Amino acid sequence: MLLAVLAAAAGTTLTGCKAVQDSGGSSPGPSDAKASGRAVSPLDNPDGTKPGLAAITSDGDKAKAKALIGKIATKGRGPKTGYERDEFGYAWMDSAPGGIPYAHNGCDSRNDLLKRDGEDVRFRSGSDCVVSSMTLHDPYTGKTIDWTKSRATTVQIDHVMPLSYDWQMGASHWPKGKREDIANDPLNLIPADGRTNSAKGDSGPASWLPPDKQIRCSYSVRFAQVSLKYDLPVTSADKQMMLEQCGG
Repeated sequence: MLLAVLAAAAGTTLTGCKAVQDSGGSSPGPSDAKASGRAVSPLDNPDGTKPGLAAITSDGDKAKAKALIGKIATKGRGPKTGYERDEFGYAWMDSAPGGIPYAHNGCDSRNDLLKRDGEDVRFRSGSDCVVSSMTLHDPYTGKTIDWTKSRATTVQIDHVMPLSYDWQMGASHWPKGKREDIANDPLNLIPADGRTNSAKGDSGPASWLPPDKQIRCSYSVRFAQVSLKYDLPVTSADKQMMLEQCGG
């Protein structure tokens, strides 16, 4: 559920389901996103508070990944009837009630995620919260993006398990507080290249995977972690695709 709320109006950074982009004025160029050495495997990051999405490469870790994905329940995707972004709270709220990381820390969740994954982070004058510029090693494409808030769409914050997908798989029956949690949980949020995130839309893994093939098992694990934490099933096709990315 990648809602692209433009940050330009607020003059602050990211917005919408897609995090804010701005490439510091320069267009993103290809680079090895793992080169920074900061990215962490999702297997070592179960709460989503560590940066990035490092590739899963060893046979042992792939076996762990398949075991995790294998725990997910499956069902058909339900109707989208009644879905609205506001059903998951206003974008990037700091007041999600369920005790998720970063909530109630005085910064909105999009800026929390920029700080988590960005390097060379700088803040707006007078603020220790609003990110004005940073460098992002995008896990989905392998690009390095020099972002500034003056161009707020080159980086967007992806809901790994899209919100409308959540709605169709059972979140329509949740209390609103639980929906606010999944919309702002760092486990479900990854800053990524804006165009790539827009192309994903509300697709599950059977319909969309990151362009960088090396990261697809890690992406599948993160999708599974969100599914299991919130007891949300995925479609059979999505589960099979996730297993295939990890060699299953």
